[in-house]
Amino acid sequence: MATNLEGNKIIAAILTAGVTFGVAGVVGSLLVHPTRPHHAAISIGGEAAAPAAAAAPAAPALDPITPLLAAANVQNGQQVAQRQCAACHSFNEGGRNGVGPNLYGIVGAKHAHADGFNYSAALRGMADKPWTYEELNAWIHNPRAYAAGNRMSFAGLASTQQRADLIAYLRSISPNAPAP
Repeated sequence: MATNLEGNKIIAAILTAGVTFGVAGVVGSLLVHPTRPHHAAISIGGEAAAPAAAAAPAAPALDPITPLLAAANVQNGQQVAQRQCAACHSFNEGGRNGVGPNLYGIVGAKHAHADGFNYSAALRGMADKPWTYEELNAWIHNPRAYAAGNRMSFAGLASTQQRADLIAYLRSISPNAPAP
């Protein structure tokens, strides 16, 4: 008999806790009046363009990267690539596509060039454009501004020298890159 009462007490305690938390939630929302956002802060899946991106002010033009490439340090660029990019990209010839495509031979190649990689519609729409030094500079500086709607979560590199070093490294692993 005592066993049945203990089981009933446990079930009653769980139900009482659930009802208490439910009532507390209702009373709390009546007292605080929370405001709900009008749109989702994070978009999961889909290729919907963010409405805030269209209303954003125009970004200042980037300084040309080509003059800095002559003095760029390939080893520093490789370190930047390993620190900032290697979690998503590979850099070896015939390397795997990860979260991002393999970047071997990217300089001078067309946008959306890696076979078998699922590019966003924003980059597939640029498939006929080659990755020049200035295109790479704009992309590495701010991928979201370069191709609105792409899926790359990297915020970009603010340092012009780091971008120049990284582009010099990418050129060093691109057999068909344009002239220095």
